[in-house]
Amino acid sequence: MTITAWYMDESDADQREPHQQSPSVEVSLDTIAALGVLHWTGITGEEDPRLEEIKTVRGYTYSDVISVCPEKLPGYEEKVKSFFTEHIHYDEEIRYCVDGSGYFDVRDKEDKWIRIQLQAGDMIILPEGGYHRFTTDSNNYIKAMRLFVGEPVWTPYNRADIDDGANESRGKYKKNFLVQ
Repeated sequence: MTITAWYMDESDADQREPHQQSPSVEVSLDTIAALGVLHWTGITGEEDPRLEEIKTVRGYTYSDVISVCPEKLPGYEEKVKSFFTEHIHYDEEIRYCVDGSGYFDVRDKEDKWIRIQLQAGDMIILPEGGYHRFTTDSNNYIKAMRLFVGEPVWTPYNRADIDDGANESRGKYKKNFLVQ
Protein backbone atom coordinates (compact mmCIF):
# COMPACT_ATOMS: atom_id res chain seq x y z
CA MET A 1 0.00 0.00 0.00
CA THR A 2 1.00 3.57 -0.56
CA ILE A 3 -0.62 6.89 -0.02
CA THR A 4 -2.01 8.30 -3.25
CA ALA A 5 -2.86 11.91 -4.09
CA TRP A 6 -4.44 13.76 -7.01
CA TYR A 7 -5.79 17.14 -8.03
CA MET A 8 -9.50 17.41 -7.39
CA ASP A 9 -12.16 18.28 -9.93
CA GLU A 10 -14.44 21.30 -9.43
CA SER A 11 -17.60 19.23 -8.90
CA ASP A 12 -19.83 19.95 -5.94
CA ALA A 13 -21.11 16.35 -5.89
CA ASP A 14 -20.93 14.29 -2.67
CA GLN A 15 -17.70 15.16 -0.85
CA ARG A 16 -17.09 11.44 -0.17
CA GLU A 17 -16.57 10.66 -3.85
CA PRO A 18 -12.95 10.61 -5.17
CA HIS A 19 -13.34 13.84 -7.19
CA GLN A 20 -10.53 13.00 -9.59
CA GLN A 21 -10.15 15.17 -12.66
CA SER A 22 -10.70 13.55 -16.05
CA PRO A 23 -8.12 12.54 -16.99
CA SER A 24 -6.78 12.06 -13.48
CA VAL A 25 -3.86 14.31 -12.50
CA GLU A 26 -1.80 12.45 -9.91
CA VAL A 27 0.29 14.35 -7.37
CA SER A 28 3.63 12.97 -6.24
CA LEU A 29 4.44 12.35 -2.61
CA ASP A 30 7.37 14.76 -3.06
CA THR A 31 4.87 17.49 -3.99
CA ILE A 32 2.80 16.98 -0.85
CA ALA A 33 6.00 16.77 1.22
CA ALA A 34 6.99 20.19 -0.17
CA LEU A 35 3.71 21.47 1.30
CA GLY A 36 4.81 20.22 4.72
CA VAL A 37 2.70 17.05 4.68
CA LEU A 38 4.57 14.10 6.21
CA HIS A 39 3.41 10.53 5.68
CA TRP A 40 4.16 6.91 6.48
CA THR A 41 2.65 3.69 5.15
CA GLY A 42 2.56 0.09 6.27
CA ILE A 43 2.18 0.71 10.00
CA THR A 44 0.82 -2.57 11.30
CA GLY A 45 -1.04 -1.47 14.42
CA GLU A 46 -0.90 0.50 17.62
CA GLU A 47 2.04 -1.59 18.87
CA ASP A 48 4.14 -1.17 15.69
CA PRO A 49 7.67 -0.08 16.72
CA ARG A 50 7.70 2.50 13.89
CA LEU A 51 4.63 4.20 15.37
CA GLU A 52 6.29 4.25 18.78
CA GLU A 53 9.45 5.71 17.24
CA ILE A 54 7.49 8.47 15.45
CA LYS A 55 5.69 9.30 18.71
CA THR A 56 8.97 9.49 20.62
CA VAL A 57 10.91 11.49 18.00
CA ARG A 58 8.10 14.01 17.47
CA GLY A 59 7.17 14.29 21.16
CA TYR A 60 3.61 12.99 20.90
CA THR A 61 2.49 12.27 24.45
CA TYR A 62 -1.27 11.86 24.03
CA SER A 63 -3.29 9.65 21.70
CA ASP A 64 -6.82 8.38 21.37
CA VAL A 65 -8.76 6.44 18.77
CA ILE A 66 -11.95 7.62 17.10
CA SER A 67 -14.31 5.74 14.79
CA VAL A 68 -15.94 8.04 12.26
CA CYS A 69 -18.98 6.14 11.02
CA PRO A 70 -22.76 6.44 11.35
CA GLU A 71 -22.94 3.65 13.95
CA LYS A 72 -20.31 5.07 16.34
CA LEU A 73 -20.26 8.85 15.94
CA PRO A 74 -23.38 10.67 17.12
CA GLY A 75 -24.49 13.25 14.55
CA TYR A 76 -22.29 11.58 11.92
CA GLU A 77 -23.59 13.51 8.88
CA GLU A 78 -23.22 16.89 10.60
CA LYS A 79 -19.75 15.99 11.93
CA VAL A 80 -18.50 14.89 8.50
CA LYS A 81 -19.78 18.15 7.02
CA SER A 82 -18.02 20.16 9.74
CA PHE A 83 -14.73 18.26 9.21
CA PHE A 84 -15.02 19.22 5.52
CA THR A 85 -15.04 22.96 6.22
CA GLU A 86 -11.66 24.38 5.18
CA HIS A 87 -9.60 25.25 8.24
CA ILE A 88 -6.21 25.39 9.93
CA HIS A 89 -4.96 24.40 13.37
CA TYR A 90 -2.42 26.10 15.61
CA ASP A 91 -0.67 22.72 15.97
CA GLU A 92 0.09 19.85 13.62
CA GLU A 93 -2.78 17.50 12.82
CA ILE A 94 -1.62 13.90 13.16
CA ARG A 95 -3.74 10.93 12.11
CA TYR A 96 -2.90 7.24 11.87
CA CYS A 97 -5.53 5.23 9.96
CA VAL A 98 -6.07 2.08 12.02
CA ASP A 99 -8.88 0.75 9.83
CA GLY A 100 -11.10 1.91 6.97
CA SER A 101 -10.23 4.86 4.72
CA GLY A 102 -10.81 8.54 4.10
CA TYR A 103 -9.51 11.68 2.43
CA PHE A 104 -7.52 14.68 3.57
CA ASP A 105 -7.59 17.61 1.17
CA VAL A 106 -4.79 20.20 1.23
CA ARG A 107 -4.14 23.36 -0.77
CA ASP A 108 -1.18 23.54 -3.14
CA LYS A 109 0.95 26.65 -3.71
CA GLU A 110 -1.61 27.97 -6.23
CA ASP A 111 -4.50 27.34 -3.78
CA LYS A 112 -5.81 24.30 -5.70
CA TRP A 113 -7.13 21.28 -3.84
CA ILE A 114 -5.07 18.09 -3.64
CA ARG A 115 -6.89 15.03 -2.32
CA ILE A 116 -4.82 12.55 -0.28
CA GLN A 117 -6.28 9.10 0.27
CA LEU A 118 -5.53 7.35 3.58
CA GLN A 119 -6.08 3.66 4.10
CA ALA A 120 -5.42 1.30 7.00
CA GLY A 121 -1.73 1.46 7.92
CA ASP A 122 -1.21 5.03 6.64
CA MET A 123 -0.20 7.94 8.84
CA ILE A 124 -0.26 11.61 7.91
CA ILE A 125 0.91 14.80 9.59
CA LEU A 126 -0.50 18.08 8.35
CA PRO A 127 1.58 21.13 9.31
CA GLU A 128 0.41 23.91 11.58
CA GLY A 129 -1.27 26.68 9.59
CA GLY A 130 -1.89 24.70 6.39
CA TYR A 131 -5.42 24.88 4.98
CA HIS A 132 -7.04 21.47 4.86
CA ARG A 133 -10.23 19.49 5.38
CA PHE A 134 -11.22 15.86 5.96
CA THR A 135 -13.97 13.53 4.84
CA THR A 136 -14.70 9.87 4.94
CA ASP A 137 -14.94 8.20 1.56
CA SER A 138 -18.07 6.46 0.25
CA ASN A 139 -17.50 3.57 2.71
CA ASN A 140 -18.41 5.99 5.54
CA TYR A 141 -15.89 4.43 7.92
CA ILE A 142 -12.48 5.29 9.27
CA LYS A 143 -10.96 4.36 12.60
CA ALA A 144 -8.13 6.77 13.31
CA MET A 145 -5.63 7.42 16.05
CA ARG A 146 -5.26 11.10 16.87
CA LEU A 147 -1.92 12.15 18.34
CA PHE A 148 -0.88 15.33 20.14
CA VAL A 149 2.02 16.97 21.92
CA GLY A 150 0.68 17.56 25.42
CA GLU A 151 -3.02 18.06 26.01
CA PRO A 152 -5.27 17.43 23.00
CA VAL A 153 -6.55 20.47 21.12
CA TRP A 154 -9.20 19.91 18.45
CA THR A 155 -9.95 23.53 17.64
CA PRO A 156 -10.31 24.28 13.92
CA TYR A 157 -10.00 27.86 12.70
CA ASN A 158 -12.12 28.18 9.57
CA ARG A 159 -10.58 29.94 6.60
CA ALA A 160 -13.55 32.29 6.28
CA ASP A 161 -12.80 33.60 9.80
CA ILE A 162 -9.01 34.05 9.44
CA ASP A 163 -7.11 37.18 8.53
CA ASP A 164 -4.63 35.35 6.31
CA GLY A 165 -2.05 38.14 6.60
CA ALA A 166 -2.20 38.49 10.38
CA ASN A 167 -2.65 34.92 11.67
CA GLU A 168 0.60 33.74 13.29
CA SER A 169 0.17 30.04 12.45
CA ARG A 170 -0.75 30.84 8.85
CA GLY A 171 2.25 33.16 8.63
CA LYS A 172 4.61 30.38 9.79
CA TYR A 173 3.13 28.02 7.22
CA LYS A 174 3.51 30.55 4.40
CA LYS A 175 7.12 31.30 5.37
CA ASN A 176 8.08 27.62 5.66
CA PHE A 177 6.21 26.16 2.68
CA LEU A 178 4.79 28.74 0.27
CA VAL A 179 7.56 31.32 -0.15
CA GLN A 180 9.90 30.37 -2.97
